[in-house]
Amino acid sequence: MNSMLKTVNLCKSYGALRVTDGVPIDIHTGELHAIIGPNGAGKTTLINQLCGELASDSGEVHFAGTNVTHSGIQARARQGLLRSYQITSVFDEFTVLENVTLAALGSQQHAFGAWQALLRQPAALQSAHQGMSLAGLQHLAGEKVSELAYGERRQLELAMALAARPRFLLLDEPMAGMSVQESAAVVALLQSLKGKYTILLVEHDMNAVFALADRISVLVYGQLLITGTPDEIRQNAEVRAVYLGDEEISA
Repeated sequence: MNSMLKTVNLCKSYGALRVTDGVPIDIHTGELHAIIGPNGAGKTTLINQLCGELASDSGEVHFAGTNVTHSGIQARARQGLLRSYQITSVFDEFTVLENVTLAALGSQQHAFGAWQALLRQPAALQSAHQGMSLAGLQHLAGEKVSELAYGERRQLELAMALAARPRFLLLDEPMAGMSVQESAAVVALLQSLKGKYTILLVEHDMNAVFALADRISVLVYGQLLITGTPDEIRQNAEVRAVYLGDEEISA
């Protein structure tokens, strides 16, 4: 299969501590790929290296066949490699539609002057409505962000990312802090996006990971332990020993 995102010997150290240690990740076009690992495994550092927020000490990052190792976060975003929270700040006093339209404008690099002109940008509005529809937020388009529930705010972050028309979407713990009902809604939402986007999911909710992922990579002490299908990861004795333990994971 074609690779959408691939790393070669990716390393990052802080003093004597090597946080990512020669990590090789190969994410196929159109798949939902999850990264799991215990606290301190290096997941956050790896995510920051992938999106361009953090420069690597050595190794390479290739996106859609292009070496983006020395490209910054904005350059990678312009190529379609987006981390959900990076799109723009959320303005509590503005509506859902206004926030998502701002994200779409930023991705399209349109200059605009007065705030009143924002909702007269047809291309950005089209992208905004598409993002809200995909994220299940169309019914809240006119609501102020300050009135949204926590789970709805996380959906807004996703809608803003989708409005930016990504090729690759990096989701960092989208279910953190959610209730069981809110998490179930996000799982259903991500299921609906599978195949439409290439997605990298970092998440501590193992039931969500095993329900969603096409393949899973396990990171331990900065090194890639194994990549495999959910069944292969679930049945791997070393993974169970270092991370899953005897936890029951739903099929």
